[in-house]
Amino acid sequence: MNSLKFFSSKEQLLEELCFHISQILEEGINQNGSASLLVSGGSTPKPLFEKLSIIDISWEKVTIALVDERWVPNTNKDSNELLVKENLLQNKASKAKFVGMYIENKDVDKAQSEVSKKYKTIYPFDIVVLGMGNDSHTASLFPNNKKLKEAYDLENENLCISITPDTAPYKRMSLTLGGILSAKNIILHIEGEEKLKVYEEALKSNDIFKTPISAVLNNKKTDVEVYHT
Repeated sequence: MNSLKFFSSKEQLLEELCFHISQILEEGINQNGSASLLVSGGSTPKPLFEKLSIIDISWEKVTIALVDERWVPNTNKDSNELLVKENLLQNKASKAKFVGMYIENKDVDKAQSEVSKKYKTIYPFDIVVLGMGNDSHTASLFPNNKKLKEAYDLENENLCISITPDTAPYKRMSLTLGGILSAKNIILHIEGEEKLKVYEEALKSNDIFKTPISAVLNNKKTDVEVYHT
């Protein structure tokens, strides 16, 4: 089941989404003593990160981690870890813990199990905030990639999988579909008319290899909340 929340302005969306995320995190902290928030990279979430960083919650009890990562050092301008550290782990949120994916001097394919073990320390996830490309990829699950069958296998014990996209730079590490669907709350954050069209087409698609976001949206396990402006 999906719920689409449409906002007339980016500011209104950010206000509502920040409030919603903070409520979920506080609920997790109250119930379990800690909470986890997994976020995506790209330009869309940057203003969200900046706004979240000034929200007043018990950030010292929150662990922030990544949905996916380009396999580059965390000093590289294309690193999602760098993006999160510069924009989210600031202000009040500077007290949060961080779990990254990239492991220095390690081949991405050999790092799958190690990264999965790191992620199991914060599992199950309270919130996963996903983005979506115009090609319908989400996390680093790209259309028609040869690793998608493994990534979609819900019997796969690894929460993370190495992926080499055919249509984007850098080798990647990504949450598997099982890792994404294990989250108590899944949020898809999209902007613009083109992304809305891709979303609507993905809802009707039965080909999860051609439109990877469909594997998330049409799952029968966890509801997806879609925030759009």
